[in-house]
Amino acid sequence: MARKPKGRFVDGIVLLDKDTGMSSNFALQRVKRIYNAAKAGHTGALDPLATGMLPICLGEATKFSQHLLDADKRYLVTAKLGVRTDTSDSDGEVVQTRPVDFTQEQLDEALEHFRGDTMQVPSMYSALKHQGQPLYKYAREGVEVPREARPITVFELNFIKLEGDELTLEVHCSKGTYIRTITDDLGEMLGCGAHVVMLRRTGVAGYPYDKMVTLEQLEALLAQAEAEEQPPKTRLDPLLLPMDTAVSNFKEINVTDDIATYLMHGNPVQVPNLPVDELVRITLGEERKFVGIGAMNDDGLLAPKRLIVLRDQQA
Repeated sequence: MARKPKGRFVDGIVLLDKDTGMSSNFALQRVKRIYNAAKAGHTGALDPLATGMLPICLGEATKFSQHLLDADKRYLVTAKLGVRTDTSDSDGEVVQTRPVDFTQEQLDEALEHFRGDTMQVPSMYSALKHQGQPLYKYAREGVEVPREARPITVFELNFIKLEGDELTLEVHCSKGTYIRTITDDLGEMLGCGAHVVMLRRTGVAGYPYDKMVTLEQLEALLAQAEAEEQPPKTRLDPLLLPMDTAVSNFKEINVTDDIATYLMHGNPVQVPNLPVDELVRITLGEERKFVGIGAMNDDGLLAPKRLIVLRDQQA
């Protein structure tokens, strides 16, 4: 007999505004507990130093979290110039100090170097794994692990301001881009060294900045519901974004109820205008209810890849 999961079935995405000093997993567990959710997952960790947008997927939405992990990100970063640390951020130990002496023209030229398609060597203090262990664990033990450069794309790298020895930039980049590494490399290119003192993620995919909520706001809503003797979901669930927002950039394929019966049992079906070599978002009927994602198989049919469990939300 299958064990009944702890918590309620609740599906959707919370745009958490993560506070500084907490790990992404800590934030995830807090959100899961506040929502009393049976299942939850985040979509790519933010360093404890960093703040900002951390989409938390609840329930069936966890099936599509990988697509947010793969999405473009936006950041606001402030770097302290003249000081280099072993972690490339303010949590690390200072390894070198140098005078800050460059012109605006030299800064502009240096920034141009990072724009577009480049290769980046990940930091030893990243969460990338080597033989099952994250690199930062090796780094803390003083072990240097060889890392291969990986392709990244910096779509935008905008100068915001330079006040004293603090430089603020805005970055729009592809998945897998380490802002700490860009900051450290920029500092070396300018000849003075640099490390991150503030990092805020302002965007993931196309999610709106103003839809973010803090843990404090969520806890206040939970307390309000309890004080009013209402089910917590009455206050909390309206903040959830639909789970298909994780794949909103996929082409929609709308199927009828009859076709959906076959599809929901894992069977490929024939549909018109199916794109080749591309995942699609599958919706059902006139209500266009999201049921999952699929792709064309070798026979030219729509084959399901990830389907949701259709159910009523529970208290």
